[in-house]
Amino acid sequence: MSFTDTLWSDTADLQDTIRTMPFNTELAAGTLPADTFRGYIIQDAHYLEGFARTLALAASRAPDPETIARLAGSANGAIAVEKQLHEEYMALYGVSETDFTSTPPSRACDHYTSFLIRSAAVDPFPVTVVSLLPCFWIYQRVGTQIHETAAPDHPYRAWIDTYASEAFEASVQGMLDLTNRLAETADATTKLAMSTAFEKSSWHEWMFWHSAYHRDGWVEAG
Repeated sequence: MSFTDTLWSDTADLQDTIRTMPFNTELAAGTLPADTFRGYIIQDAHYLEGFARTLALAASRAPDPETIARLAGSANGAIAVEKQLHEEYMALYGVSETDFTSTPPSRACDHYTSFLIRSAAVDPFPVTVVSLLPCFWIYQRVGTQIHETAAPDHPYRAWIDTYASEAFEASVQGMLDLTNRLAETADATTKLAMSTAFEKSSWHEWMFWHSAYHRDGWVEAG
């Protein structure tokens, strides 16, 4: 069993919760309310900027040119997806530029991106890589599962196709390979920190979708 196989096995209950949570089951069925998905893509655009910054920071700390290129390429890809969200999905769901700029990141979004950027700034490089892995891997697993049963006229077909595509699968496999390679030379303390980071990021993935489903925003103190 590879290190990444162990990561998934050790978080199996959480991964199953993500797979069966209301946001994803309703998304799969095509019954997720449009307003809920609309709020989700606004938060996803906010999240992808922080995710891209984390990838860029991680690339600057990478130990070899191949890894620099992989992480920098993924950062560029995240920005490309954010641009697609603005130009296509937001237009499709009636989200204006004013709607987007006037909607701040939710607490879940802010907490997740802050966790990732902090990891890129202070954690050992292998721990940072693992903190980034759930966003790749969980989305690919969820997207592929939904794709298997989604009707051709599914209302969220474009989103499903993005995360079930061969191109995205290749980027996920690259992150899995990198994680396993880093684990091969990591000491016990670092491996434990990697496992903890994977679990925390997976929890943030759950919380992000949970927050979007319940349309939680940012609550001002008062």
